[in-house]
Amino acid sequence: MKKRWILNLILLALVGGLVAFLYLRPKAVVEEKTSYEVSNLKLAGIRAVKVEFPAKSPVIFERVDGYWYMKAPYKQRADQLSVQRILSVIAAKSEYRFSAAALAKYGLDHPLVRVTISSQAGDQLFTYGAYNTVTDEQYVAYQDGVYLLNAAYSEAATTQAIEMVDKNMLSPTEAKTVSGFDFSHLEQWQEAGLNVDVANGQWKTNVDNAKLTQNDLNEWLEFSWKQNPSKAVETYTPDRNATYPSFEVKLGNGKKIHIDKMMESPELLLARPDEGLIYHFSNDVGFTMLNPPLNTK
Repeated sequence: MKKRWILNLILLALVGGLVAFLYLRPKAVVEEKTSYEVSNLKLAGIRAVKVEFPAKSPVIFERVDGYWYMKAPYKQRADQLSVQRILSVIAAKSEYRFSAAALAKYGLDHPLVRVTISSQAGDQLFTYGAYNTVTDEQYVAYQDGVYLLNAAYSEAATTQAIEMVDKNMLSPTEAKTVSGFDFSHLEQWQEAGLNVDVANGQWKTNVDNAKLTQNDLNEWLEFSWKQNPSKAVETYTPDRNATYPSFEVKLGNGKKIHIDKMMESPELLLARPDEGLIYHFSNDVGFTMLNPPLNTK
């Protein structure tokens, strides 16, 4: 019995010593990784962006009244998020910073892409070079430094130009001032000569037996037209010898936007001759766009 007590005391002492060792041992020093800011540029002051490639035309954006427009290779409204993704490099941080004295070492003597960001302070050049196979990052030069950055920055800049065109059929200004639709030239509405108009928040129509629900029409305008980007866009040269079913979007200033319905199935293709673009919508989304919620039964 006495031997058992002695054994228990020895085990207790060992456990206590182990606990004391773990508690009192020197703590491992955690080294914080160094982080380098690539630039101190601010988004608010930027007014233009130019993306250049070795073997194709540059893509140019300009900001007008706070909204980005593509100036080349197409003169179109730009997809705002696409431009912001290109510009996100100005806020990038890197764990690595190298001297820009030996650009060839990083594939920057012949860069894959050059991004020039213009502001009132002048032009600032970012060049994208070779990829580091160890870190899966890319060498990016700015001023006197070379940084290793996520490849997503150059991927944003090298997106196909047509993919960076705004996919919304209506510009922000147009969307805010929609006052009605003239669907009378579409097959399903020719007999009724359908027009729907909204003024001071109230909808009306020329279809006598329609029972309008104001909330339904408000939601239809909001989600079918104002917040309904197309799946894709493509350039469009109107053919004067071709005729298509068409309709018009009315704006508050009296302007009317003419839209051609070029195809209904397997997807809806709507063209704006004034912009030179065709917008692609899925069949079900397109049906809702061209058929406002009118209870005519």
